[in-house]
Amino acid sequence: MNLVAIREDVAVIDALLRGIADRPVDLTDPDWQAKLSAAAPPAEEAGVAVEAAAALTALLDIYESGDEAARDEVRGIFRAHRAFSWGVGLRGEFPSAAAEFRRRLVHISARDQSADPRDDLVEIWELCEWARDRGIDVEPVLHAVAGISGEVDHFGMGSTRLLILRGLERH
Repeated sequence: MNLVAIREDVAVIDALLRGIADRPVDLTDPDWQAKLSAAAPPAEEAGVAVEAAAALTALLDIYESGDEAARDEVRGIFRAHRAFSWGVGLRGEFPSAAAEFRRRLVHISARDQSADPRDDLVEIWELCEWARDRGIDVEPVLHAVAGISGEVDHFGMGSTRLLILRGLERH
């Protein structure tokens, strides 16, 4: 599948997820967190889980194997389709914990920062701690993924490359 077709699929999925992504959360409700946790994943709620997973897989495959121009285009797709970026995550089985760790880092890299890069940084730290707990040497994976990550500082917290490398920190 080429990036033009994937971009078209992502645009449709993004439009279907936008209402879910923009739905207000009543923070005055004492059960708001439990209700959010109990809700179906956004792509399932929108009825596009299979299509969303296929589009995400294709994007990440291109991102990992492509040249810098392809990676920049994938980053642009995630930036242009924020509901997709927010509502479509990695699911399913991985061949190993190491493969899952790398793929999740690649996903963070491809998204090239969410609306609040502090969330990305916390996600990176938690992911690295998860990997360390499973005996994975995170340093070479962090360096490899940082090497394909974007160098633009979108929000004044550093580039995605630098955020990925902050996974070397222990918290």
